[in-house]
Amino acid sequence: MEAEADMDKTETRRQNEARLAGLFNEYYDKITRYAFVRIRNRTEAEDIAAEVFLKALTSLESYKQQGIPMQAWLFRIAHNLVVDHFRKMAKKKTIPIDSVQIESVTNPARTAETNVELEQVNKAMEQLTPAQREVVRLRFFGGFTSKEVGQILNKGDGAVREMQRAATQSLRNLLATDL
Repeated sequence: MEAEADMDKTETRRQNEARLAGLFNEYYDKITRYAFVRIRNRTEAEDIAAEVFLKALTSLESYKQQGIPMQAWLFRIAHNLVVDHFRKMAKKKTIPIDSVQIESVTNPARTAETNVELEQVNKAMEQLTPAQREVVRLRFFGGFTSKEVGQILNKGDGAVREMQRAATQSLRNLLATDL
């Protein structure tokens, strides 16, 4: 009886590992974009995305207990890692010179223009409620449907669509006043 239970656990773990591998291909870029929008550093966003999948792999047993879609679980892990990142950054007082990266710029004028636009959007996003910001990040930068965002945030599909509508309207108004 005990050997049968162990075989079931092993088979369930194999199935979850295979599913996680498939989700890696589908969601790695989305999780990277999600983290990048929050922390604004591509390298660190990629590190966070990779860490999401490492944590998920080592915690596969806890996934089943949560009863949510695996991609929602992955984004919860990503959210927690981004929060941890900000906590760590708040404690850092200096930046080692080795960590400074100079990105190649092919069109400095366009890069500057993009940075100004991103800064305007980020300032406008700060005016939204935390829930609205999360919906915008997941919908537009994570590429999720409103139903998937609802699963991630434990909200109904209609509630997500309403938060998105209110957030985009607020962003339009805020960005129109900046122009």
